[in-house]
Amino acid sequence: MPSNAATPPKPSIHPVRWTPPPVEKLPQYPPADLTVVPMPGDGPEDVVVDTAGDLWTGLVDGRIVRVHPDGATTVVADTGGRPLGLHVARDHRLLICDSLRGLLALDPATGQLRTLVTEVNGRALKFCSNVTETADGTIYFTESTSRFHFHHYQAAIIEARGTGGLYRLDPDGSVHPVVDGLYFANGLTVTADGSALVFAETQARKLSKYWLTGPDKGTVTELAVHLSGLPDNICTGPDGRIWVAMVSPIVTAAEFLAPRAPVLRKLLWRLPSRLLPTISPMVWAVAFDPDSGAPVAGIEDHRDDFGAVTGVVVAGDRLWLSSLEFPALAHCPIPG
Repeated sequence: MPSNAATPPKPSIHPVRWTPPPVEKLPQYPPADLTVVPMPGDGPEDVVVDTAGDLWTGLVDGRIVRVHPDGATTVVADTGGRPLGLHVARDHRLLICDSLRGLLALDPATGQLRTLVTEVNGRALKFCSNVTETADGTIYFTESTSRFHFHHYQAAIIEARGTGGLYRLDPDGSVHPVVDGLYFANGLTVTADGSALVFAETQARKLSKYWLTGPDKGTVTELAVHLSGLPDNICTGPDGRIWVAMVSPIVTAAEFLAPRAPVLRKLLWRLPSRLLPTISPMVWAVAFDPDSGAPVAGIEDHRDDFGAVTGVVVAGDRLWLSSLEFPALAHCPIPG
């Protein structure tokens, strides 16, 4: 992955045996009529839309960019870190998960940044991944792993330990663990009816619901499991469908090694990064029914100019996509 600075030395890893879930093939979807929109830098990892119809994304060098629907871009701020998941709050602030700086809030009018969360239970927040807000102003956010920063995201996958989590930031500023033991917690959204959060676990290849209301309040139930690809950031469309950015098909080598002797993965981690198992970039996004978890629509394609979809948002009559590995966003008509 691109980086805005020299990658720090590799940390030690402590892998464990882990058996990946079974694989259930998703439907084959047609390619989309895709329009690629260049960005002024690399790795726009997530994309969200504000009430004015402008898009927002964050680049690998820390810049936060406003993108007008016609493709014109304006750099509004610089976190000085690595911005990942984004969310437009009810008060119009842009909430930013930054792997190096924690959970931030941006005033889009002034470009002023404010730090909201840097630690959880006295531990530094390592890999703030995605964020959303409920109707009462409560903010929820995920941490992919409590052990490694974004630069070494592969370490978390190779270790195969469930060190990700879901957390809650209350209006009074207090932070509370909600769900722990997650396998690379990632995308996060509120269902259209506000009854639950839906969150993705990239390594576990599944979507789950954390119930906010009703008889199951405070518990987790699985929504879509055994996915044949790796879910990343997610969003709730105006029609209630849960759109999921599928960054890649299964990384076969990583899943083959996971249940085997941990020493094999320790040896693998010592190799240069270019020799580690990696994703296969493609244009892939799938919509799931928020109640049954059934896949109900999607796009799927291979292109030379765009792929490795890590973010998705519905804006007007378009589906916008972001990418970790290309210096661009893209959009297409919303699939039925």
